Amino acid sequence: MKRRVVITGLGTVNPIGNCVKDSWEGICSGKSGIGTITKFDTDGFSTKIAGEVKGFDPRAFVSAKEARRLDDFLIYALASAAMALEDAGLTIDASRAERTGVIIGSGIGGLLTMEKAKETLMQQGPRRLSPFTIPAVLANLAAGQVSIRFGAKGPISCTVTACSSGANAIGDSFRLIACGHADVMITGGAEAAVSPLTIAGFNAMRALSTRNDAPEKASRPFDKDRDGFVMGEGCGILILEELSSALKRGARIYAEISGLGVTSDAFHIAAPPPGHEGAARSMRLALQEAGLGTGEIDYINTHGTSTPLNDLYEVQAIKHVFGEKARSLAVSSTKSMTGHLLGAAGGLEAVITAKAIEEGVLPPTINLDNPDDECDLDFVPHTSRKGEIRAAMSNAFGFGGVNAVLVFKKYT
Repeated sequence: MKRRVVITGLGTVNPIGNCVKDSWEGICSGKSGIGTITKFDTDGFSTKIAGEVKGFDPRAFVSAKEARRLDDFLIYALASAAMALEDAGLTIDASRAERTGVIIGSGIGGLLTMEKAKETLMQQGPRRLSPFTIPAVLANLAAGQVSIRFGAKGPISCTVTACSSGANAIGDSFRLIACGHADVMITGGAEAAVSPLTIAGFNAMRALSTRNDAPEKASRPFDKDRDGFVMGEGCGILILEELSSALKRGARIYAEISGLGVTSDAFHIAAPPPGHEGAARSMRLALQEAGLGTGEIDYINTHGTSTPLNDLYEVQAIKHVFGEKARSLAVSSTKSMTGHLLGAAGGLEAVITAKAIEEGVLPPTINLDNPDDECDLDFVPHTSRKGEIRAAMSNAFGFGGVNAVLVFKKYT
């Protein structure tokens, strides 16, 4: 019999806030975290906007020496993990260490460090490279650094599945606990890919919004005038815990995680197929594992990237799975506020979904000024609203045709 798994801690750094409290307040008030890029000179770039982390002090979580040596995605992971563990009231002592694991996904890893290192190599030669370059670049070092910092000696891994990375990490962690391989998992996604190469590369694919004159209006999922996604950065970390362990500690329980569905489109490296059959199968598989029917889901945090094809085909997949129930579902995209955090998106959106269940608040989709005629669900436009959430779904789809869907429910 599978063991029950609950969420006992949350931590995040993202374009809206540098802790869960500020982030949740920003989500509920419909705050946009999108602005003009400050990390590099955007002269000559088609896109000059992104969701950057703002006002974050790394010295609150790492030493000055570490701040110089670590890529931002590693610092965001360490900070978010520290906040999540504190929130959970959890200390990883000798009695718990071997049963506590870490899985943190990242789609790209330390790309900005890699870009800067290449410049140093070309301009100053190989002897000028730091010995800390490679450890700052490797995607799995987010999990590695968190494991080392907090003494987690259980299962450790890194999912690298593009924009599904964070969701896959959470799903894999859920199953490790459910099957008895760990009692606690520190899990989520981390990304810091607001860099010249990433922005230029996505521009070359015509995937990014170029609404540079109105950054806060640029991410507009399901709107007729959407013109691409907006890059974001940050981290979302959850503490997953086996139920009896959490109850024994008297831990606060945000929600229960009960299902995961993972599929492949086997279709195209970047575009979803019409109708998004793979996404629909993922949703069905997640519901099946959770033991829930479509009538028991009250909210979906969509992938909702603000790109023409993803938004339309995700809506088609939801309708295919939920039928008439789709009309009464609250369905929103919080990327309208945070931008798209790539490999960290699933982590942040799981944090938001857990808070939504706990608080009984449906997060909004902002900038939905002119809804697409074919995107005709209840997207909670502009303003959050109260509403009991018995169970919720969080969707994450990535390049290569990866689909990962998580199901959370109110703990009872």
